[in-house]
Amino acid sequence: MALQGNLRDFSASEILQLLGTQKKTGCLTLEQNAQHVVIFVQDGRVVSTRTPGLAKGDPLLAFLKQAHRLSEEQHRGILTIQRESSRDLEDLLLNGRYLDAEELASFVERQILDDLMHLVRWEDGTYRFDPHLRWTQPPLVRLSIEGILMEVARRSDEQKRYGSMFPDRHQILGLRDLPDPNVNLGEEERELFGIIDGRRTLDEVVAAAPLSEYETYEALQRMVEAGWVEPVGRREPGLAPPPLKTSAAASPPRTRWERDLSLAVLLIAVFVVLRVTSHFVAPAAARTAGMDIFAAAQVRDLRMALDLYRLEHGGYPSRLQELVSERWLARDRLQVPGYELRYISQRDRQGYQLDLTAGR
Repeated sequence: MALQGNLRDFSASEILQLLGTQKKTGCLTLEQNAQHVVIFVQDGRVVSTRTPGLAKGDPLLAFLKQAHRLSEEQHRGILTIQRESSRDLEDLLLNGRYLDAEELASFVERQILDDLMHLVRWEDGTYRFDPHLRWTQPPLVRLSIEGILMEVARRSDEQKRYGSMFPDRHQILGLRDLPDPNVNLGEEERELFGIIDGRRTLDEVVAAAPLSEYETYEALQRMVEAGWVEPVGRREPGLAPPPLKTSAAASPPRTRWERDLSLAVLLIAVFVVLRVTSHFVAPAAARTAGMDIFAAAQVRDLRMALDLYRLEHGGYPSRLQELVSERWLARDRLQVPGYELRYISQRDRQGYQLDLTAGR
């Protein structure tokens, strides 16, 4: 017999605790208005919060896109293959070598935590537990319900603190300083330095960040407390961002000595990044799965050069050759042996797409 009821009588946390204590296996479905969440458990542990296959609005696929881990091209390819094969998303990601098992497991864990962060706020709705509806894929994670609820509670408390630190979501964030090369930063945190440009509001930074909302606020808190980021103004909702500064106005031409020093700092930063340790539920796995270690290091080198260029000029270069002409990189570093490199800058120069495919 299925367990069912209303969230006004028992909260989602209380229901999950019951399933964990009794080591249940099955699927807990929760609904509130048009919102629908599923939680699959095996022997009292959470293994997924998504429907098997690839349903519309799949939370894992959305999370990978938000994290900039899948390009639009890869996203369309996955949808096409799934329509033809009806395979599960996790199976497609692993066998298509989009991610390895360890990296995908870290994203699944982060996605589950993000889903539960939203779910525990529900004060109304219905629930139903069906022990006959089971997760059919080999589970990538098996999360303790007690542990995951404790982490969700900790994050909920932290969110209240972030609300007092960032009371105005329309304030504009700007860079005050850059971290020392020996500071451990994850790849997503380094991308935040390219997003915070003195033009975007807090809301826009959170939307553009390759992190969940909570993870973005967590990183921003660290940046503010370290003196790297500060509020630089406010923009009313609906108003366009201020015009982008031209490279001429952004900074005077650098001397050869300054360029060489900047390049040395870049190389030191890359050396440090290669040794960054993982975060609790957000290990910063390199987005270079499947390529050899030399190509992976060269791509990280290139991404760091692009971010440094943006910090100086207010936008990414139109062409990679501009990194060479300004002495950020040597010309031969734009060629990755055994791979084809494609770089496309957005029209507003506030983003870019960098694709690397094995040569034919």
